[in-house]
Parts: sequence; C-alpha cells; structure tokens
Amino acid sequence: MANKSLVTYFSASGVTKKVAEKLAEAAGADLFEIKPEVAYTEADLNWMDKKSRSSIEMNDKSFRPAIAEKCNNMADYDVVYIGFPIWWYVAPTIINTFLESYDFSGKTIVLFATSGGSGFGNTVAELKRSVSDTTVIKEGKVFNSGVSKDQLSSWVNDLGL
Repeated sequence: MANKSLVTYFSASGVTKKVAEKLAEAAGADLFEIKPEVAYTEADLNWMDKKSRSSIEMNDKSFRPAIAEKCNNMADYDVVYIGFPIWWYVAPTIINTFLESYDFSGKTIVLFATSGGSGFGNTVAELKRSVSDTTVIKEGKVFNSGVSKDQLSSWVNDLGL
C-alpha cells in the first residue's frame, strides 16, 4: 500500500505556498497551511531590523510562535513534507512549534524550502530536537518559486517513499 502523504507549509510572503501547492499536486498529497496565530507584516519580516518580530524570534531558539489551527488527522499520514522559507540559514521557529504539536514517531518528514540564496544550513539538527528519536527527517531541497510540477514530481519519485 502506498504511503499517505501530507504537504504542510509556512509561507510568510506567498512563495513557499506556491511551491507547496505544486508539490501536493505532484505527490498526490493532501495540503495543510501552517498559519501563525498573528500574521507576519512586512515590517515583521524585515531581517535588517534587529527589533523586527522575525529577528527577535530567530535570535531566541526557544521561541515558539503560536499556530492558528491544528491538522486534525495527522495520525493518518506516513510521510509529511514540511515547507518553509529559510530564515537566518534555518527554518523559522514556527516550524518547531508545528513539530512539537504532534507525535511524529515512526513517520518520515521531508523538508523543502524556498530561499533567496541560502541553503538548509543547520536546519535538520535544529528541527530534530523537536521530534522523537523514531522520526526520520530528510533534508530535502531548496526550491525557487519557478520550480515546475514536473521537476517536483521527479524529485518526489527520486525520494523513493
């Protein structure tokens, strides 16, 4: 039997959302948006402002922004793709909030990200602390907004899940 998959994503500016929607279609997966309880404004996302919300959150590894709603059927999925923009060379701390909200024991998590130029950096190590030892986290790929559904299908097939 094929693994049941879910594509989840956090998207502050819409770029990751576009990739996630194409990925869900390419993988034949369900889609769930990780929405912050308080949406990020453009000022919140100004990484050059040390007092901006995103700067403050990313400078405190224990910070956990609240999530607006939960995925009620997480137990149904074997493979969970988690997408996010790269912030300060890692996943935004809202991804830790998401991981700590569910039991991912025995599941496979495949990360994907969007970025203006940086790679995954220390992302897997930072996120591994938020899940059980039996959770497999695969460092996926960083995509740009122009990635095609065919490219995503090929990537999903290469994962062999």
